[in-house]
Amino acid sequence: MYPQEFYESLKRVEATRKARLNQVFPRLSMEERSALLEKFHPDYKKETMREISVGISKGEKTPHEFADLLEAYSYLDPKRFVIPAPKYEVDVLIIGGGGAGVAAALTASEVGADVLLVTKLRIGDANTTMAQGGIQAADKENDSPAIHYLDIMGGGGFKNIPELVRALVNDGPEVIRWLEELGVIFDKAEDGTMLSIHGGGTSRKRMHPCRDYTGAEIMRCLKDEFLDRKIKYIEYTASIELLKDNVGNCVGAVLVNMETGEVFTIKSKTTILATGGAGRLHIQGFPTSNHYGATGDGVVLAYRAGAKLIYLDTIQYHPTGVAFPEQILGQLITEKVRGLGAQLVNAYGEQFIYELETRDVVASAIIREVQERQKGVVTSTGGGVWLDTPLIEMKFGKGTIQKQLPAMYRQFIKFGIDMTQEPVLTYPTQHYQNGGILCNEFGETNVPNLYVAGEVSGGVHGRNRLMGNSLLDVLVFGRRAGRHAAEKSKEISKIGEPTLLHLIDYHSELKKLGIPESRRSPMILPDYRPQEFRGKFHFLSKLTEFNAERNNI
Repeated sequence: MYPQEFYESLKRVEATRKARLNQVFPRLSMEERSALLEKFHPDYKKETMREISVGISKGEKTPHEFADLLEAYSYLDPKRFVIPAPKYEVDVLIIGGGGAGVAAALTASEVGADVLLVTKLRIGDANTTMAQGGIQAADKENDSPAIHYLDIMGGGGFKNIPELVRALVNDGPEVIRWLEELGVIFDKAEDGTMLSIHGGGTSRKRMHPCRDYTGAEIMRCLKDEFLDRKIKYIEYTASIELLKDNVGNCVGAVLVNMETGEVFTIKSKTTILATGGAGRLHIQGFPTSNHYGATGDGVVLAYRAGAKLIYLDTIQYHPTGVAFPEQILGQLITEKVRGLGAQLVNAYGEQFIYELETRDVVASAIIREVQERQKGVVTSTGGGVWLDTPLIEMKFGKGTIQKQLPAMYRQFIKFGIDMTQEPVLTYPTQHYQNGGILCNEFGETNVPNLYVAGEVSGGVHGRNRLMGNSLLDVLVFGRRAGRHAAEKSKEISKIGEPTLLHLIDYHSELKKLGIPESRRSPMILPDYRPQEFRGKFHFLSKLTEFNAERNNI
């Protein structure tokens, strides 16, 4: 239930509701959008960024939180650590068990490769499962991949890599057919026609939803198929470094069993990083909608191995994260809620932005309303604006929310908030890593035999991603990387001897800069414990103790 101090604002929202029912807020001009972004979007706050001081992309800007991970030492001392004999040797090593990793495993196995997937949590514990509103694909008569392409380029500020966008939109319809074959249950009309809805920044209704748990439904079917095919996998195992041979090819990884502390290696002809995003870095102190394991590991590992970055200075803040109750602060309120007609209004019941502008624009408008105009609802964690959900039932009839948004309804009703009768409070939440490791349309990086797929990569979405293209991204490029890596592995007759030589120069750079050796990365898991308990009883400290004598760490 809402606290008493919210009720005056709730009454104002209710009083203006009928007048707003069929009211459409005017869309902003390009000039107005640019001005709004420059003044209020978090990416434009210069003091929150710095230039990377080490590595191949030295001089490029990124948030301090990312820079801290990149400007850090490996857990392994390359001059003292004795690389153990490989525990496994495979054609294709896939690091990450979300949508991109599992899709890559499925296609790589189809090509006939010997595949091993390793994930630090469980198969399906990933942002893919948490995606809600839908997956985009241009498969309707009034649509085409070309129109989809233009929407993506516009949404990304025309900074997208064209080859990646072409691959994304052209593969889209086939991905939908593939998902249906796997058993994904998309929303359909009574005659069997697949339903589609609008998302922010789209010119056509091409969002294919499974109610409001699309990612969970897709991941369910991917995981079932993965397990049915008996593809090899290891859970609760984190990758802490990539291995390269003496000519620079990626030849596998060093990993740690998070339950026992055992350190071991896997040799592979090709390696695919599908480690997801970085919401748990809580950049600029924002809450996040991301899964617990989204700590940016793949970016760190690939970068230390020499992979180039792109657009790591741009983070997507989803405009509608939960602002109340604080128990679920930052969790997602899917864009589908706005697609169905819910309006964003301030504490006085006034509309202030067209709901389906691109995500960066809507997020900036909400921040402006709360911070500059002081028209937000004040909460113990900061504040927010109202997402007027009862409008959905007024427009489409009673029961629409529970039918179309069952997960959203349950998310709030357990706290006594009935979104069919009262609005929900929202504020931007860290949602997506727009940039990442640079790759081509097959997921290849500049490091030979190293591939990336999904959110760990960068370039396809430019500087802002449109709704529904993340699920498409993980599947299109997961499948492409899996197939290409498997085919590439057939060309490799022998895997080179693994080394950590790339770390020697990297560590040398860090020492010249005076970076303290206590700063280590990747993060692997976030630590929300009080400061006095951090570092104690942690699997990484156990790793060091467990292996110090044997491997001279």
